[in-house]
Formats: sequence, structure tokens, C-alpha cells
Amino acid sequence: MKYYIVAGERSGDLHGGNLIREIRQLDSEAQIRCWGGDSMEEAGGILVKHYRDLAFMGFWEVLKNLHTIRGFLKFCQADILKYKPDAVILIDYAGFNLRIARFAKEQEFRVYYYIAPKTWAWNASRTHKLRKYTDRVFSILSFEPDFFKKYGVNATYVGNPLKDAIRNFEPDPSFREKHQLGCEPIIALLPGSRKQEIQNVLNTLLEAVPHFPQTHFVVAAVGNLPSSFYDPVRSHPQISIVTDETYQVLREAHLAIVTSGTATLETALFNVPQVVVYRTSTVSYRIARALIRVRYISLVNLIMDSEVVPELIQQDFTVENIVSWSKKLLVETEERESQFQAYTELQAVVGDRPTSRIVAEQIRADLT
Repeated sequence: MKYYIVAGERSGDLHGGNLIREIRQLDSEAQIRCWGGDSMEEAGGILVKHYRDLAFMGFWEVLKNLHTIRGFLKFCQADILKYKPDAVILIDYAGFNLRIARFAKEQEFRVYYYIAPKTWAWNASRTHKLRKYTDRVFSILSFEPDFFKKYGVNATYVGNPLKDAIRNFEPDPSFREKHQLGCEPIIALLPGSRKQEIQNVLNTLLEAVPHFPQTHFVVAAVGNLPSSFYDPVRSHPQISIVTDETYQVLREAHLAIVTSGTATLETALFNVPQVVVYRTSTVSYRIARALIRVRYISLVNLIMDSEVVPELIQQDFTVENIVSWSKKLLVETEERESQFQAYTELQAVVGDRPTSRIVAEQIRADLT
């Protein structure tokens, strides 16, 4: 069978890589062409375009790069037509992938959507597109299928693929020694994986560091971006930079300050107390405020439908607030214990299904 997989972000690449491995286990003759990153390529996919070229964040940023994005869409469409896959598998990345779904379905390819767009959060009208342009949607949030089915979408809950990634993680017992981290408590800084995320949050995070003199900070950097993005960190003797070892960093962390995204759920699954932060351009933020219909932005709070972790968004993302919340969560306080208790409930909700294997099996069954 021939598969064409499209992921446009770092998390999608991680889950795409695990999915490719499972597909190849079930289909030894699988041919896989993909948009993604290193994880998908290492798993055996033929990489067409790296997600580092696609990661535009925020409404204003997307508008500024609309010409470039349209060029990518046309290229992807032409590549799919030329390749003629048996299945097109779209992973998250809704703005781009819903357009690819429409094109692929109109060309009579089978279309699967893995990690569904969060249309329940801000644009329910997009749900009709899922019904029209996909054969099947694989949901990773337990409440999604009931919402999607009201719109006639063929949606199935398959568990959360982060559990696959964490299950496959092998801790390095020499991690602290290798990075000369000593024995002080560690605060992990997870500023994100995209250029705009890091530019929007990193300097504010660094301003909070001097308020914690007995603590060491570790920035979980990503290798898909130029190392120069982390230059502001290098002059701080109290901070280390560790690249592409986020799970190792979380395993050692006493607390994490995390840019909203997939990493908030990863942090919770590693049982690390956290403060969630987020900042975007003023224009993008105002548009988002007008459209978003949910109370929270972090996956932890969305899944639990309560404020498990503090969210410091836009004007609330200040040094003073970071310091205040971090000091509460660094020691044995009611706030810290409350997060641990909620994490236990969260982990039960997420479950421990082999998500990548389930998705691969269901696609394979449809095609044979």
C-alpha cells in the first residue's frame, strides 16, 4: 500500500513517526511519503517537506505568510496527484490539512484525519468539512467523538499518542552528570518548538530566573531551530540548554514553566507541577479572543474541564506572576498537592491505549 502523511508541527512529526513504525509492522511493503520532520524520516518515511518551513503561529502571522502557504498547498496537492496514494493521512495542523482533505477527497483518495482539529473550541463550522472531506477521524481526546458525531463525522476515540511516546522513552541515568547539572532543584523551561513561540516568551522567562538563586534552570531546546534562538540564555550561569531531550529534562524537573501546547500534557504525564504561559501578537490575540469558545487553552485544563494548572496568558504573562506561582509550586503547598491529585485523575482519563497501533490497524483494515 502507498500512504501519504502530512504533519506540520513538531508534535505531529513525533506521532507521525510512531504511526509510520506501526504501519510498517503491519504492512511490510508499505511505501510512505510524508511532510513532517526527523522522526517521520527516521521511521522510514520519504520526507518531502520539513515542518520547520511550515510552522506559522497565530492569525496575523499566517496572513503575513499567506502567499508562501498557498505555494506549499499547491505543491502538496500536485505531489499527492503524482504519487497516487491508497490513503492520505492528515495529522493535526488544521489550517493546512483541512484544505488538503478537501482536495484529496475531491480527487477520490481515501482521507483519514488523525488528531482532529479542535473545531469544538472555536470554529464549529469546520466540523462540516470533516464530515464532507474525511472517511474517518481518529480523536485523541475522549470527549471529541460525541461532539463530532452530532455533525455526522465518523469519529473514533483511539487514546492519546503521547502515551506511546512516553512508553517508548528510555531514561538516561547519567543525564545530570552528562550536562553537569549538580544536585540543585531543577526548573524546566519549555518555551515551545516554533520560532514565534520562543521569540514571544523566552526573554520574560529569563527575567524570572534571578528570583530563584538556589535553583538551576534547564531550557528544553529543539534542534530544528537555529541555535542562535537560544543566544539570550547563554550568558546566564544559572541556566543550562539541553537540546532534543525534553523527556529527560522533565524526568529531572521539580517544576516546569511551559508554553501552551502539547508540552503541557506531556509535563502532566511526567507528574511535574507546572505553570502554563502564552503570548502572541496583539492582533492574533484579539482575533482569538473573539473566536475561541472554551475557558482554557492548556490541554491539561481542557481535558479536566477545570483550572488544574495556572494559565498566564498575554497581559497576565508577567515576571511577577511567574515568580509568584513558581514559588507556590516549588515547595510542599496546597497548590502543588492539588496539581498532583488532578494529574492522577487526568492519567486515568487519558488511559494507556497503544494509540499508534490502533490507528494503523484501523487504516489497514479499511484498505484491505
